[in-house]
Amino acid sequence: MAIHPEAGKLPDPATLENIPALVSAYYTLVPDAGKPAQRVSFGTSGHRGSSLKTSFNEAHILAVTQAVCELRKEDGIEGPLYLGFDTHALSEPAYRTALEVLAANNVRVRISKNHAYTATPAVSHAILLWNRDHEGRERADGIIITPSHNPPCDGGFKYNPPHGGPADTSETGRVERRANELLANGNREVARVPYAQALASPCVEEYDYIAAYVDQLGDILDMEAIASSGLKLGVDPLGGASLELWQPIADRYGLDLTVVNRCVDPTFRFVPRDKDGKIRMDCSSPWAMSVLLNMRDSFDLCFACDPDSDRHGIVTRDGLMNPNHYLSVCAWYLLRTRTQWPADCGIGKTVVTTDLLNRIGHMLGRRVVETPVGFKWFVPLLASGTCGFCCEESAGGSFLCLDGKTWSTDKDGPLLCLLAAEMMAREKASPSELYRRLTAELGAPVYERIDSPADEKVRARVKSLGKDDVSMTSLGDSPVTEVLTRAPGNDAAIGGLKVVSEDGWFAVRPSGTEDICKLYAESFKGKEHLQAIQKEAQDFLQKLLA
Repeated sequence: MAIHPEAGKLPDPATLENIPALVSAYYTLVPDAGKPAQRVSFGTSGHRGSSLKTSFNEAHILAVTQAVCELRKEDGIEGPLYLGFDTHALSEPAYRTALEVLAANNVRVRISKNHAYTATPAVSHAILLWNRDHEGRERADGIIITPSHNPPCDGGFKYNPPHGGPADTSETGRVERRANELLANGNREVARVPYAQALASPCVEEYDYIAAYVDQLGDILDMEAIASSGLKLGVDPLGGASLELWQPIADRYGLDLTVVNRCVDPTFRFVPRDKDGKIRMDCSSPWAMSVLLNMRDSFDLCFACDPDSDRHGIVTRDGLMNPNHYLSVCAWYLLRTRTQWPADCGIGKTVVTTDLLNRIGHMLGRRVVETPVGFKWFVPLLASGTCGFCCEESAGGSFLCLDGKTWSTDKDGPLLCLLAAEMMAREKASPSELYRRLTAELGAPVYERIDSPADEKVRARVKSLGKDDVSMTSLGDSPVTEVLTRAPGNDAAIGGLKVVSEDGWFAVRPSGTEDICKLYAESFKGKEHLQAIQKEAQDFLQKLLA
């Protein structure tokens, strides 16, 4: 994909999203349940869409929230539901709609104190905190209203069941089916009360997500080491929910931390355009992170999170770290320093995350559990302590507390940002320096993902690929050692295909939320070898899809 001429530049004010039109469309456009593009559809991260495309409107949220209420009843969940929302323009109206339905269904809802924006990991952490002391019908669950790092015009809705992480396909399938039934029937079966009545309901109460998260960071990080190091830290919340966390963290633990941008604006006018010219609050994109990159010489370490704070971006004096590079350093560091973790706990990674993690696992004598794409697959690994650290290439990760207890079962951006400060304080080297040392010993991979437009027919064909579709015996001049359609770690379908050799691999899968197919490739023999792998992969796909 060619780089847009405006990539890395702040947007022209005349091109910003029309927020009044966006919010008005949320209330005034009514989806046609007979059109697939306007139905409720849960991808890897919940239901996403835009009110302007009639794919994320009040009718959708009414139906999805009612479906969640019915799922809770069927599953005997009567504990509190933790409700959070981020700073996207559609998150506020969707939050209000959801609360109206939850209150009408007499669900015990915990909303943020002072109407604060709520980070996804704070919701996951809150669910697990409650469920440590409550079982059976008293279990808690949660909803987060967010489209993650998606552009300003988008909205999103995620459900986290009592395990605290993203719902699995069985649960999202039930919610999706029931929501579309309700939608097709004009939402006549949806219970709802006015917003003011919902707020006044005895089943709705405020909860201090910020204090619950901030006060317990010492259980999972060496906050004293960070504070005593004197490191000068800079953070850009990118206009997202983590803004609510950073100053309380700095104050509570005495960190020299500066929030470089405190703006919250649903146009996200302060975020430079991404590679394709869109405003996308992707903290792993060098284009979206160009403002913070220009500040890096003023700090020892900088970092950022996306709007719902489940992703991280790490900036050292060397620049923005590739997520695969940083996650590899995290795995190496954590498994060496967390001496109270179970001796046999390993690393969880998706099949499209760097194979450097496999080499680290082999070096440290720890298992590596590979899963399909989606953090939901890591929930049982973190909950059981099977893996101490779980991560995916899209800058998402979480890990266990110092004593081996589960902290969260969803991606945690602020946690991964602060881990970078801890390792710099204790190792006396930046994460990028540590990565260079690591790859000098294990090899330096070259990795790239290519996104290509793909209609529904192409995406379905890619998703259905089988081993019999692959006739290639070599990849980049090395023998093919594996062809995977199921993840080695849990034997779940990866929704695509991965072809592996000793020196590199490629994988292809359709996006669960966009009309694209993603081609991932990695080489341990350099850029030219990577390009050879990519060409062979693209030739294979062209022949297959011709």
